[in-house]
Amino acid sequence: MKKFVVGGLVLLVLVAGGAFAFTMQRSASAEAATAAPVAQEAQPERGIVAEGVVVPAEWARIGSPTGGVVVELAAREGAQVAAGDMIVRLEATRQQAAVAQAEAALSRAQARVAELKAGARAEEIAVAQAAVDLAKAQLERAQQGAKTEDVAAAQAAVAAAQAGLNKVLEGAAPGALSAAQTDVANAKAAVGVAQAAYDKVAGSPDVGASQQALALQQATNAYNAAQARLSDLQRGASKADVDAARARLAQAQAQLQSVQASARPADVAVAAAQVKAAEEQLALAKAGARPETIAAAEADVAAAQAAVDQAKAALRDTEVRAPFAGTLAELNVRQGEQLAPAAPFAQLANLGKWQIETSDLTELSVAKLAVGDTVGLTFDALPGVEMTGKVVRIGDVGENNKGDISYTVVIEPQGETAGLRWNMTTAVTFEGR
Repeated sequence: MKKFVVGGLVLLVLVAGGAFAFTMQRSASAEAATAAPVAQEAQPERGIVAEGVVVPAEWARIGSPTGGVVVELAAREGAQVAAGDMIVRLEATRQQAAVAQAEAALSRAQARVAELKAGARAEEIAVAQAAVDLAKAQLERAQQGAKTEDVAAAQAAVAAAQAGLNKVLEGAAPGALSAAQTDVANAKAAVGVAQAAYDKVAGSPDVGASQQALALQQATNAYNAAQARLSDLQRGASKADVDAARARLAQAQAQLQSVQASARPADVAVAAAQVKAAEEQLALAKAGARPETIAAAEADVAAAQAAVDQAKAALRDTEVRAPFAGTLAELNVRQGEQLAPAAPFAQLANLGKWQIETSDLTELSVAKLAVGDTVGLTFDALPGVEMTGKVVRIGDVGENNKGDISYTVVIEPQGETAGLRWNMTTAVTFEGR
């Protein structure tokens, strides 16, 4: 019984001692861990790497606003050109003709305006004034009736017409008939004398060209004329002659009655209307063109000037010129070829200033960038060359690229850019944020 008690005490002491030793060991380990913690190595944040290309800071595709055949290549590929220098010239016959036609139309329109503004010439006003004076004189005459001298002249005309009719009706006077008969006799005698002279030379070979033949012909003609006059006198006046003489008498009598008649109200009214019309025509001549007419003519000038400007613009379009100074990097046309409207045929660039463009940045990456950030640049074609650049522009609108929204970022290289060429591949390293 005593042995079991002693043994239990010993076992209890041993267990208690082990527990104390274990507790002490754990406390020491915890203190050691607190006193000397293990240092872990920090990993640096990796930057954003994108692929870009080298492009000129200023470049353009060149095309012509009009089509045509190339007649002149003013610059060669690779040439340096200044702003405004001609690159190609197209055939321009139609455009030149259009300019000439438009300028002629403009000259006509301008001349019309000048004519309207100048007004009537002094000679035209004088003619209008003379028409007024004549109309007034006719009105005064219509109002006053016939004048004595007018009546006398009309009466004389009637007397002359009556005498002419009487002469026609009476026929030939005895003396005139006797004189005509005498003329016939004399002419017949002259024919006899000429015939005798002709008979003497009738056997000559050239008798037709002789003086005797000519004299005989002239005498015969004179006889025939005298005989015709005698026949007319013997026959007397024809019905047509009598009718014509009577018509002349009737006309003269009507004129006398018109002159002797007093002024009729209708005639006065007509004369007064003619005066008014002539005066209005004179006033128009003195007043010149209406303002509305001049304004319309000036509008025609403006339209004609616009047509000239348009024709000249079309002519200028046949000469394609450089929009800015630079290098003609590409020229894809030859003299004699047909150039299509608006189709690019050349590329012009300022190769003295470069920039890097990348569209390889997603929306997650571009959100970590800002204009002014510094980036690293390396080039596949230039091993060992490293440059820095600055972000100068970040696109505002993203594009869907196979499910990812990507943005264009433009970088401006800093420092020396010798060796760079258009479209060189560039690795762009953006520092992460």
